[in-house]
Amino acid sequence: MLKGKTALVTGSTSGIGLGIALALARQGARVVLNGFGDVDAAKAEVAALGVEVGYHGADMSKPAEIADMMALAERDFGGVDVLVNNAGIQHVARVEDFPPEKWDAILAINLSSAFHTTRLALPGMRRKDWGRVLNVASTHGLVASAEKSAYVAAKHGIVGFTKTVALETATTGVTVNAICPGWVLTPLVQKQIDARAAAGGLSDADAKKQLLGEKQPSLQFTTPEQLGELAIFLCSSAADNVRGVAWQMDGGWTAQ
Repeated sequence: MLKGKTALVTGSTSGIGLGIALALARQGARVVLNGFGDVDAAKAEVAALGVEVGYHGADMSKPAEIADMMALAERDFGGVDVLVNNAGIQHVARVEDFPPEKWDAILAINLSSAFHTTRLALPGMRRKDWGRVLNVASTHGLVASAEKSAYVAAKHGIVGFTKTVALETATTGVTVNAICPGWVLTPLVQKQIDARAAAGGLSDADAKKQLLGEKQPSLQFTTPEQLGELAIFLCSSAADNVRGVAWQMDGGWTAQ
């Protein structure tokens, strides 16, 4: 379905980003990876699907590095047809204890980076009259949790940003949507599980069960593979008129 098109996925050397990158590659897309994980392993996984794969190590808090990454995609792959803004970091603390530098970093990477990639990708998408921008938000783009002020603010911001750009491209072949996962067992979430286990003297399994039980009624983690399949649907012609949505895949979290 995506043969001849190029997908750029930020934060894609592991977790959700890699799951989405692999799904897009299975549909024939060339893929540009980005992230600080095991680059060689991620590239090998994508290349094994028989598509071209590139990589740029842009720090998503730095606009100049983002611009260089987008220029590489243009130069080596003919521009970005599918942009997946997935890069993200987390820090947990009460507002009065929240380090200002952590606030600034979370807003830069989780929100502002999507502005910079999108503004640079849109002109090419408009010229081709086809494009897909998928912003990986979160249930925390729709509801809040205590001690996650920066993350919740950034994710609410990305949902608002998604709606605005969807309206600005509404009469074109470019669609802009957000994906809102609940708990996904990524390295970022595993750190929270490890901290919970250590604090409560719990086993890994019990810490996972406790984490899910507080928020996610299905008591199951959403998988990167499932999110990849949702991304494929949003890239398909069936989703040509899906614009500005914040699509939950959260095991019933936000249905409560």
